Amino acid sequence: MSKNKNNRLGVLLGAAFLMATSSIGPGFLTQTTVFTEQLLENFGFVILAATIIDIGAQLNIWRIIGVTGLRGQEIANKVLPGLGVFISILIVIGGLAFNIGNIAGAGLGLQVLLGISPETGALISAAIAISIFLSKQAGQLMDKFTQIMGALMVLLTIYVAFASNPPFAEAVIRTVAPTKIDVNAILTIVGGTVGGYITFSGGHRLLDAGIQGEENVKEITQSAVTGIGISTIMRVVLFLAALGVITAGHTLNPDNPAASVFQLAAGDFGYRIFGLVMWSAAVSSVIGAAYTSVSFLSSFGDFFVEHRNKIIMAFIVISATAFFTIGQPAQVLVIVGTLNGLILPIILGAMLLSLRKKELFGAYKHPLWLAIFGWIVFALTAYMSIITIINFFN
Repeated sequence: MSKNKNNRLGVLLGAAFLMATSSIGPGFLTQTTVFTEQLLENFGFVILAATIIDIGAQLNIWRIIGVTGLRGQEIANKVLPGLGVFISILIVIGGLAFNIGNIAGAGLGLQVLLGISPETGALISAAIAISIFLSKQAGQLMDKFTQIMGALMVLLTIYVAFASNPPFAEAVIRTVAPTKIDVNAILTIVGGTVGGYITFSGGHRLLDAGIQGEENVKEITQSAVTGIGISTIMRVVLFLAALGVITAGHTLNPDNPAASVFQLAAGDFGYRIFGLVMWSAAVSSVIGAAYTSVSFLSSFGDFFVEHRNKIIMAFIVISATAFFTIGQPAQVLVIVGTLNGLILPIILGAMLLSLRKKELFGAYKHPLWLAIFGWIVFALTAYMSIITIINFFN
């Protein structure tokens, strides 16, 4: 009984860390550092606002997926036939494109850490990610790996945050009483935390482990909140690390601002820490993107269910091959990023509309306050998507 309870706890934590580490990729590190440099202590308010919005999206999506026992694309198809197929295509294309960047980030991390070439580092990282899905216990290995990587990133960044000696008191004050509010920064951070495949990584993992149904709503909710908490803690400690360096009068290297923070705060040792944090963030994002993207293919036939691990490995191989042959196609990433921004409001709207279909939920009553919260988040993320598209074509 105790073993089953421990296994269940491992899955719940694994789902939380899978979502968190999927969001904490190379872009997460760069965005946080750049916005801290621009907004200083006021970036604390951005983190607070983005976290509240994240909660509104994640709690709705995780609970609806968990109660219905259906994946995001399956629910979308129930609301509007064909919508789930459209979303799945966007998710897979976006996940594949962004995984090229994740592979590159993993290679750069090992270059800093071990002094090897980025290409060699990328090859090693892809091999490690693939090895997890060679096992019959791939789900459990993925849970453990993402937990270790997530804990490692947070602990190492906490060390750097204290080494940088940030103005804690001022940061706390400006988090609740900012002198400047940057809406674009809030929307960007939200997109990086719950955009694309990220929102569904944890919920789909719970379904694969058989944790679903109204009787498990409490645990599903706790897992979602834990995942948001982990990514928020990482964002906060990185913000504090960058703030300490910047307020001390240092100038960050625009080519790699996140690496500058670690190096300026803790010298060469800090630079090595950055390499380890970058690698941990990137390789865990490689795993999260591959696993979740392929989970959106399950509705296309039994083949994708029966050969899921092989398809996940192929997904990683294709991402790595693209990196080795064409590098990081910046224009493709921009286009896919624009498409990815559309996914959250579309699928969140579909999820919330699905609440009207009583046959999907049985006796379950979704909290009214949570549904209203979800529609507010829908409006905000739809606005974000429109602004992103306008900026892209201007």
